[in-house]
Amino acid sequence: MTGELGLSLVLGATLGLGLWSLVSLVPVLRRPRLLHRVAPYVLDVSAGARDLVARRTVDPTRVVGVVAAPVSDRLSPVVHALLGSPGAVAARLRRARSPLTLERFRARQLVWGLIGAIVGAAVGALALVRGAAPAVPIALLVVTAASGALLADWLLQRAVRRRMARIASELPTVLEFLALSLAAGEGLGDALRRVARIGTGELAGEIAGVVADAASGASLSDALERLATELEHPGVTRCVDQMRGALERGTPLAQTLQAQAQDARDASRRDLLEAAGRKEIAMLVPLVFGLLPTTVAFALWPGFHVLQVGF
Repeated sequence: MTGELGLSLVLGATLGLGLWSLVSLVPVLRRPRLLHRVAPYVLDVSAGARDLVARRTVDPTRVVGVVAAPVSDRLSPVVHALLGSPGAVAARLRRARSPLTLERFRARQLVWGLIGAIVGAAVGALALVRGAAPAVPIALLVVTAASGALLADWLLQRAVRRRMARIASELPTVLEFLALSLAAGEGLGDALRRVARIGTGELAGEIAGVVADAASGASLSDALERLATELEHPGVTRCVDQMRGALERGTPLAQTLQAQAQDARDASRRDLLEAAGRKEIAMLVPLVFGLLPTTVAFALWPGFHVLQVGF
C-alpha cells in the first residue's frame, strides 16, 4: 500500500463517519408509543421510566456499540484488564451521576479510540509519505487509539472526583439542617423529606432519591444503605450508619449529627490547607524555572554585551 492510498482510505473513512453522524442526528418522524407518553408522568416513582426518558436522546455511539458487539465480546477480557472491570466502571458512572449506561460508555470509549486511531493513521500516512519507517504508522495508530479510550475513562474519574468534592463540601450544611430538624421534634423520614424538598446540590439530590425509594415501598434503612454503598464516601457512610442505628435501635441522633458536621468542617479545613501547601509548591516551578532564569539573563546580558564591545 502506498502512502497516497493509505491517506485516501483514512480521509474517506473520516468523511463517512462524519456523514453518518449527521444522518444519525436527523429526528425520527413517527408516532410516539404509549410507553414513551406515560413515562414522563411517573418519573418520581419508577426508575425504569427515568432510564427510558434519559435514553431518548439520539446518540450515534450506541449504533457503533451494536455493530462492534461481536468483536467487543471476544476482546472484552483484554478491554476489562486495560480499562477497568464492568463493576468498577458502573460504580464510577453511578458516583458521577452520569446518564450513560455501561454499554454506552464502552461504546463512547470505542468511538474515541476509533477517532484516535484515525488521527494516528493520518499522521502515520503523512510520515510514511515523507519517508518514515513502516513501523511508525502502526505505533502511532496503537498509541492514539489507546489514548482516546483512556481519555474517556480519565474524564469519568475526574467527574467522580469533582462530584465527591462537592458532596464533601455540602455534607456539613446538610447534617446541621438534619440535626436542627430532629432537635425540633421531627422524625428522621420527615427531616430527610424536608432536606430533599428545599435543598439544592448533589447531596440533596441523593437524599431526594432515598426519599423517593422509601415512598415507592422500600424501607428507609435499606434505601440509606444503598446510598452509602453506591457513593462510597466516608462521611456519608458514617452518617448513614448513625441514621440506621437510630432507626433500628432508637439511639439519639441530633447531637451525633452535629458532631459529625463539625468533624466534616474540620476535615474540609485540613483538605484546604493541604491543597494550599501543594499549590504553594507548584507555584515554585514557574518561579524557579521561568522567572528566575529570565531575571538572571536580564541582569547578566548588559555585562556580557559591554565585555564583547570593549574587547
